[in-house]
Amino acid sequence: MDFATEYPRFAARSAELFRAAAEIIPGGAGSSARTVKFGWRPYPPFIVQGTGSRMRDVDGHEYIDYLLGLGPDILGHRHPVVTQAVADAIAEHGTSFGLPYELEIEAARKVVEAVPSLEMVRFTNSGSEAVGTAVRLARAFTGRRILVRFEGHYHGWQDTVYWSNHVDPREAGPAERPRPVAAGPGVPLELAGTLVVLTWNDFESFARLMDERGHEIAAVITEPAVFNTGCILPEPGYLELLRAETQKHGALLIFDEVITGFRFCRGGGQEWFGVMPDLTTLAKGLGGGFPVAAIGGTREVMGMIADGRYSHSGTYNANVVQCASVSATMDILAEPGLFARQRAVGDRLAAGLRELAEEAGIPVRVEGIGTVFQIWFTEHPIRNWRDAERYADEATFTRWWQEMLLRGVMFHPSQFENLFVSLVHTDADVGETLQRAREAFAVLAAERRGS
Repeated sequence: MDFATEYPRFAARSAELFRAAAEIIPGGAGSSARTVKFGWRPYPPFIVQGTGSRMRDVDGHEYIDYLLGLGPDILGHRHPVVTQAVADAIAEHGTSFGLPYELEIEAARKVVEAVPSLEMVRFTNSGSEAVGTAVRLARAFTGRRILVRFEGHYHGWQDTVYWSNHVDPREAGPAERPRPVAAGPGVPLELAGTLVVLTWNDFESFARLMDERGHEIAAVITEPAVFNTGCILPEPGYLELLRAETQKHGALLIFDEVITGFRFCRGGGQEWFGVMPDLTTLAKGLGGGFPVAAIGGTREVMGMIADGRYSHSGTYNANVVQCASVSATMDILAEPGLFARQRAVGDRLAAGLRELAEEAGIPVRVEGIGTVFQIWFTEHPIRNWRDAERYADEATFTRWWQEMLLRGVMFHPSQFENLFVSLVHTDADVGETLQRAREAFAVLAAERRGS
């Protein structure tokens, strides 16, 4: 299909709504991640409804959904148990009180039981809020100022961490000693002095830094697996190195589990890899599609909040919608065998896409863990952001996304995002997706041949 010709017909009503939205909503959408600049060209489809593993747009097209709200809809759209729990809680209790209530204890206890390193937890409203709290709390607890983070990881939009995400290597300098680069305008450049940025999966540079400056480091923050640059897994022993060196030098280890939390196993990345951080941030999978985030950690570190030495405030923290959705979601995620079953569903999809691409003569690498993965259009291994920037064929990924979208399969148009498989996707969904992918890869193969 010629996407430039077909899409305006395919999404005519969406075009009308996009023009109307752009008049009053910057970029025509409520988040930059949904806008033209981030790949939704020439405009995003406007959605009217989601149910389970499917979405339907205003032009009447149904999609098998692997976008999942950019991750939160881990139970699919409008999961009946979670939706009813929220409705019942609002009807029975209200929405927010500015005071504690019993359901808050219930929700918090279930999260602590699920995530192995957590001894205490506080609810908040977004992943960015949770990360901002974790970073400041780590500095308060250690009395140190330097935060270590890694290129290609995204930890939200706050000034303290909005650095070196998808950075231009020419600005960042050598991979063994990168310079911090603000991820956008408006970030005070003075904050560069509070950061050390490293290359992910580089054992030597991290060990060298800790030997040289370990006594200055307040915390190391990392995704346990990088799902903000496609999917990049830690090499064996790497997370263990981060844990050992931070403990050795009195720094904290923060796992940003906004994406990995509850994604491919109940206890998130820390359970999967067997490495326990001091602080954990959670969000996307936490509330089964409802807006909620959390920061949790050891009793020792969270004790600074408990005794009032550190103020963690928020009018909407632990509101009724949050706590009802979290409590119901945690109950569902405790079902024996649920994650193993869904990882198998995701593995079948990932393996099928790899095989179809190879049959079409298109080089790919598929990386991920069952319920979250990405297809890299390259023959080269991707170990970190520099590899992704150098080797990923973004143009081919875009064409694949276009062909899949027109065939009713939804995922993010950026090579540096990923495909999410919910806990309600079925083998039938996978079968339909692979049939449509076969057609899309055939189009790509024909284009490569010039026919």
